[in-house]
Amino acid sequence: MDMTSEATKNANVDVLVDVLVVGAGPTGLALGVDLARRGVDALVVERGEGLAPGSRGKGLQPRTMEVFDDLGVLDAIRATGGDYPVGMIWQDGRRAGEHQMFDPAEPTEDSPYNAPWMVPQWRTQEILYARLTELGGRVAFGREVVAVAQDEDGATVEFASGPPVRARYVVAADGGRSAVRRALGIAMTGETVDPDPVLVADVRITGLDRDNWHVFPPREDTGDGYMAICPLAGTEDFQVVAQFPDGTPVDASPDGVRKAVAARSHLAADAVTEVRWVSEFRPRAALADRFRSGPVFLAGDAAHIHSPAGGQGLNTSVQDAYNLGWKLGAVLGGEAPASLLDTYEEERLPIAADMLGLSTKIHRGEARRGKETRQLGLGYRGSSLAVETRTDLPDEALRAGDRAPDGTVDGVRLFDAFRGAHWTLLTVGTVTEPAELPGVRTARIGSYERYGTGVFLVRPDGYVGWAGAGTEGLREYAALVGLGTR
Repeated sequence: MDMTSEATKNANVDVLVDVLVVGAGPTGLALGVDLARRGVDALVVERGEGLAPGSRGKGLQPRTMEVFDDLGVLDAIRATGGDYPVGMIWQDGRRAGEHQMFDPAEPTEDSPYNAPWMVPQWRTQEILYARLTELGGRVAFGREVVAVAQDEDGATVEFASGPPVRARYVVAADGGRSAVRRALGIAMTGETVDPDPVLVADVRITGLDRDNWHVFPPREDTGDGYMAICPLAGTEDFQVVAQFPDGTPVDASPDGVRKAVAARSHLAADAVTEVRWVSEFRPRAALADRFRSGPVFLAGDAAHIHSPAGGQGLNTSVQDAYNLGWKLGAVLGGEAPASLLDTYEEERLPIAADMLGLSTKIHRGEARRGKETRQLGLGYRGSSLAVETRTDLPDEALRAGDRAPDGTVDGVRLFDAFRGAHWTLLTVGTVTEPAELPGVRTARIGSYERYGTGVFLVRPDGYVGWAGAGTEGLREYAALVGLGTR
C-alpha cells in the first residue's frame, strides 16, 4: 500500500497502517481479530489505560456464538460463561414466583446455539484481546482521539498523547460518545427510550442464591423503581440494575449502590460486601445518519445506541465488525474493487435500525425476548451482493442473502467447511459438475432439506452471496466480488 502522498509527508506521522480501529471494546477487538487472521496491517487504539471494566453487555446471542466459533474464541467463551438463570420475583422478602426471561428454544441441526450465553463484557473483551495478540495483532492503550483529517488516500488521526497515525481506512468503534464520529460531524437521530435513569453495578453480595435472576418489582409505598440482581456466570459477582424516577439524583458511589439494594429488597446494605464497578445511564435509541465518511467507517455503539433490553447492542456491534472485516481484507489485498466497501453501510444500516426498534419494543414491554433476538434470521436479501438466479422457489427456501445454516451431511459439517477467512462454494444434492474458483474452498454434499438443491457461494461472514441451480452466472459474480483474481 503506497502511503507516500503529500498529505502523508506533511503530517509528521510516525505510524503507518492499513487499518486503524479506534476502540478496544467487543466491536474493535472482534474486527481486530478478523483483520489479523487475514494478514491485514491493523492497529487497535484505546483511550483507556486498559480494557474497560464492567459487565455491561453480558448476553451473547446465538448468531454471535456462531461468529465467535469462526473467529476461534468459542471454546474460551463457553468455558467461562453460562446459561441465563430463571428469573425469581420477590415480594416483601418472599419468593413470589418464577419468570422466564427468554422464550425457550431447542438447538437444531442447522442452528447449534439456541439461547443467549452469559459472559460479562469485560471477560468477552479479555478473550478477544488474547486471541488478537495470539494472531499478532496490536492494541495501543492511552490513545485518546482529538482530531481526524481525511483526504483521497486515507485519514490521519491525532491523539492527546503519542504520535499521529496514518491509515488507509479508519474504523470508529469508540462507543456512543464516539470522538471520531463527532470529529466527522456525523449526526445521530434518536430518542429517549425511557426518561428514568438506571444504575448498574458489579458487586459481591451475600444472602442471594446464584441459581436465579432476582427481580424486585417497584414499591408503590416508596416510589422506587424496579431492581434486578443477576449472578454473573463464570464469576463470583452479581450485576445490580436499579431504575430511578425521572428527576431523582442517582448516587453512583459504593454507598449509593448499597442504599439502593437495601431500599428495594429484604437485604441489608452491608450484604453488598464489595462494589467492583458502577455506572449510570438513561436508556436511549439512536442511529447514525450514515455509517461511512470517505475512508472512515462507524461500527458498534458509534453507529447505533440501544437500550440494553433484549441484549441486542453488543451483538449487533459484533455483526458490524464481522461484515466489515472481510471486505476490508479483500480490498486491501487487491482482490476486490474499493466499491465493495460501499456495501457495508448498505447492509448494516438497515439491520441496525431494525435491531434498535426491537430493543426499544422489548424495553417498553411491547415484544418478548424471543426468536428475533437470537439474530439467526437476519440477512441481506436486498443487498447488491445477494444474487439469486433460481426462480419459483418456495417461501421457506434458502436464498441468496440468507445466513448459511449449519448441518452435517455425508460426513461434512458445514460450519467446519465455512470456518476461516475464505469463501466456500457448496454444491448440494445436484449432479452439476462442481466449479472451482481460485482461493475458494469447495464442499459437496448430498440432499439436505435446509438447503434444497443447488450451488451456493457462501461469503466469509457466513451468508449466501450467490445461489443457482447450476453454475451459470457464477464466474460473473465471482469477478464482481474479486474472486478468481489471485
